Amino acid sequence: MGEPLKIGIVGAGRISGAYLSTLNGLTPVRLTAVTDLDRDRAVSLAAAGAAGGAGNGKEVAVAGSVAELVARDDVDAVLNLTIPAAHAEVALAALGAGKHVYGEKPLAVDRKEAEAVLAAARAAGLRVGCAPDTVLGTGTQTARRAVDEGLIGRPVSATAFMTGAGHETWHPDPEFYYRPGGGPLLDMGPYYLSALVHLLGPVVTVTGASSRPRAERTIGSGPRAGHSFPVEVDTHITGILEHVGGALSTLVMSFDVKAARLPRIEVHGTAASLSVPDPNGFDGPVEINRGTDWEELPVSAGYRDAGRGIGLADLAEALAQGRPHRASAELAAHVLDVMLTLTEAADRGRALAVASTCERPAPVN
Repeated sequence: MGEPLKIGIVGAGRISGAYLSTLNGLTPVRLTAVTDLDRDRAVSLAAAGAAGGAGNGKEVAVAGSVAELVARDDVDAVLNLTIPAAHAEVALAALGAGKHVYGEKPLAVDRKEAEAVLAAARAAGLRVGCAPDTVLGTGTQTARRAVDEGLIGRPVSATAFMTGAGHETWHPDPEFYYRPGGGPLLDMGPYYLSALVHLLGPVVTVTGASSRPRAERTIGSGPRAGHSFPVEVDTHITGILEHVGGALSTLVMSFDVKAARLPRIEVHGTAASLSVPDPNGFDGPVEINRGTDWEELPVSAGYRDAGRGIGLADLAEALAQGRPHRASAELAAHVLDVMLTLTEAADRGRALAVASTCERPAPVN
């Protein structure tokens, strides 16, 4: 590896702390600048980055705007941690300034924005990466290796469940989770769908149903506790996905379940069943059942001890090695297309073909 990839962060909100914790220990990247609409938050994040090691012993600058940050000579790539509605706008600004981009999910809120980001990156010869990178950890990757090595036989089906009571129960400012670009499918679906693509390949057809049981939600914690706000998206979605190899996945994404004992992901094949850990985490036990008892598989693949931001490190290493990066915009665009097509299928009450596809990212062995 040569010089570290110099990173500028846009967005110093809640998730930035998790990224900073990982960046503090990553040698392929160095934090050089931060900007946020709230300058105090940007100052705090920059100071924490300099003190924690993400700045490689150097001061981390605070930029006054996105435009100022992307114009800096000491920024090679932009880490985009803004709200979903701003993802494409910030990505396009960075690409327009000649910077690579790695962003939080989803890639954009609609297909038009996603394609604009992909087209801008292609035209400029730049890289765009997108969360989730949790699927690059030992949990999903060990499960993928078991599938690829034929331990479950031919994959037949999978189930994926993400159920909860809603983010307003714990988040002090949850409104954006209930606006276009949010909801359980757009918010949490990328983790589960990215894992399913890693495990079973891209999706070709979807069908589903959805509902919105409550017209408004009430914040349950923080200084605004008791404040109610409108719900603008469906909050319970059920889907059936057909993968390119013929396997069928059943997906449930909900902010309307008080409690459940559902598995996160299971993959069933002609020879065995596989229990896959929560794709919102990087690790966890992978278990196989060949017809008698469940047994835990040893960790055999994936980035060890990973945290949010490992996908950015993978992108930096991919640039240096001249290979594709794994948390790619193409995968993120396909996942977005699957989610939007599922929403449309639910609205129309019939199965719909997914127009996009993508390559399965290379495994992390």
